[in-house]
Amino acid sequence: MIWNKHNYTVQATSYKLQISKALTILPRPWWRLITCSLWLVACSCLTSCGVYSFSGTNIDPTIKTISIATFANNASNGPSFLSQQFTENFKDYFQRNTSLKLVPRDGDLQFEGQILAYDFAPAAIQQANGIDQAGANQLTIQVRVKFTNTKDPKQDFEETLQTTRSFPATRDIASVNSDQTALNELFRNLISDAFNKSVANW
Repeated sequence: MIWNKHNYTVQATSYKLQISKALTILPRPWWRLITCSLWLVACSCLTSCGVYSFSGTNIDPTIKTISIATFANNASNGPSFLSQQFTENFKDYFQRNTSLKLVPRDGDLQFEGQILAYDFAPAAIQQANGIDQAGANQLTIQVRVKFTNTKDPKQDFEETLQTTRSFPATRDIASVNSDQTALNELFRNLISDAFNKSVANW
């Protein structure tokens, strides 16, 4: 028989039919067993590299827990709620973006630190009728973050992170402190930096 594309297609179709018939002979429990086996093989392939990925993270599978201590407010101008709100936002961010269990202390990953600065000051000076006036005001927040990886101390770090945001000159510090949307945005900038430096390894 001369081999050609038509013969190849016919032969392949014949094999496919034979395999399909053989599989249909298997009892239904065998189908479940085969499906489960294929699923386990796929899972082992995904985890064979030693780390797992969850929302862009790069975390060793032996790491199961995380502890985040309260960030003390050492900023002289910081509002009274600053420490609690920043810490809660920090916890929420890591819980949303990792599968790690939050524990009160001694987690596999540990965060602690302090809020160093909460400064609201003119960002740009403009002249009006020969008088210097603020064209915009700027809020700057600095946080000292200490990260400890109990499974891999080489990943440990302690850094000062900073973020800023400008506000119209008509806004005063009281109105900014009551603007939860703006504050949460500033907190998110700092927390995402800590996230990227620790579990995302950016």
